[in-house]
Amino acid sequence: MTKEQILENFDPSQPGLSDATIFGLPFSVEQSEIIVIPVPWEVTVSYGAGASKGPEAVLNASFQIDLKHQEFPELWKLGIYLDKAPSELRKKSKKFKKQVAPIIKALESGLILDHHPSLAKDLEEINYACSDMVEAVREQTLNWMHKGKKVVLLGGDHSTPLGYYQALATKYDNFGILHLDAHMDLRIAYEGFTYSHASIMYNALQIPQISKIVQVGIRDFCEQEVEVALNDRVLVHTDSDLKQEAFEGKTWQQQCDQIIASLPEKVCISFDIDGMYSWYCPNTGTPVPGGFSFEQAAYLFSRLAETNKEIIGFDLVEVAPGKDDWDGNVGARMLFHMCGVFAKSQKMNVGNKIQFNK
Repeated sequence: MTKEQILENFDPSQPGLSDATIFGLPFSVEQSEIIVIPVPWEVTVSYGAGASKGPEAVLNASFQIDLKHQEFPELWKLGIYLDKAPSELRKKSKKFKKQVAPIIKALESGLILDHHPSLAKDLEEINYACSDMVEAVREQTLNWMHKGKKVVLLGGDHSTPLGYYQALATKYDNFGILHLDAHMDLRIAYEGFTYSHASIMYNALQIPQISKIVQVGIRDFCEQEVEVALNDRVLVHTDSDLKQEAFEGKTWQQQCDQIIASLPEKVCISFDIDGMYSWYCPNTGTPVPGGFSFEQAAYLFSRLAETNKEIIGFDLVEVAPGKDDWDGNVGARMLFHMCGVFAKSQKMNVGNKIQFNK
């Protein structure tokens, strides 16, 4: 059927179709405007595990989401399609993650890797594998961009969007990253891993087209990261500073407007789920007390979409499922909202907000 025929016959109030793509949508990849690239990868994680299972958890939870989004009621009609992950990515992630464990253990014991040739060789092999992952994501993103699709990324740990940023940099010569996270992720080759999840924003700074990184919700960092953050291309809003301002009377709206004003004209959003309060993501790999609510994050994104700034893409990372589907549920709902703000910013028809009791 054509997309027009599907729209005429599809009932968005029915249960999500389990044999359909993400959110139970009935469209093919060709008929979908937004392509989600899943990256089930978590090789360099140094604490909790599970981020590689994030895309699958989000997919499974997405079928329970009602398609009538209050703010973007026509969003589902655009089509959102979950692509296949780059070839054998999860298998490679599992393999190289096993090689990482003894390296981290050795470092925690105070050993110098150069004195242990086998570990040094493993480290080099892991860095090559991570480099291959970055390139695979870059190529997959470029493939869909060249076909006129709007592309977003679903991790995986926070190392996964680097290739995505590199792809965006081929199209945009000046853009910023709005980075929501508990961590700065500005470590330089953390634990020897060039593409560590804790180094993603440092690596992003090596892309000259990224003119600004504005960080929100930060509450955990090291001395090295503070030194990197003094770079005039980085602006940090710590959770402590935001909370103090709120306690002293500054509204979230005012804070959001200040954050948005500091961004360049074109913006990519990078959302590490651990930026939120831990009850939204209890199984994420590196939880830190404090944070912001789901509603605060959604409001910031919606506020950004209403300005003259252009959202050119986004990534959602570090969703790690537990014994139930709660983390996947939160991730799926945030993904749907982020698709809405992205589409709205791109001047796509998402409908008008549904107003109740007016």
